[in-house]
Amino acid sequence: MVPKILLGLYALLFTICAFNPVARDVWFVENLTVLAVLVVIVILYFRGIRFSNFSYILMSMFIFIHTIGGHYTFANVPFGFITHLFGFERNNYDRLGHFSVGFYAYPIAEIFYARGIITKRWAAILMGVLAIGAIAAWYEIFEWWYAVHSDPSAGIAVLGSQGDIWDAQKDMLSDTLGAFTAGAVALFRFKK
Repeated sequence: MVPKILLGLYALLFTICAFNPVARDVWFVENLTVLAVLVVIVILYFRGIRFSNFSYILMSMFIFIHTIGGHYTFANVPFGFITHLFGFERNNYDRLGHFSVGFYAYPIAEIFYARGIITKRWAAILMGVLAIGAIAAWYEIFEWWYAVHSDPSAGIAVLGSQGDIWDAQKDMLSDTLGAFTAGAVALFRFKK
């Protein structure tokens, strides 16, 4: 029931965010990422590969955050309260999005561990963390490729660096910190 509720909430959020996005071309590209992830989750679900409700909740966080980011472009999401609260010089909503990507380490580890593919809890968790590190690197390469080959303003918006020369590295760090957080939670939630 939880996956269906989350899918319904996503459909509602997607519909709302489809109206008047800041930049339609950026919205389209950002939502391709979300839809690709969502299609994989739905296909796995219908093929009988089910995750725990907790995993579905973790996975939905990225989907919701990314959908909102696509509507505004990540640099323009109304996130000023957090920016000012912590004294940031830039809008760090994209870092929150990257951190939530790391939460996928939990369902990755869950599948390996629950299905007995990896029998050691620590090794399944490590596999989840390493998978997220690889995905993070791939995504940064995709952003770079898109920025080089698209309309310059759309490319910069998707890249989302906001003038930070170390943006790609910080994004990968955010993904990985999210993965370590998910891994720490898995240590306590997975049965020995």
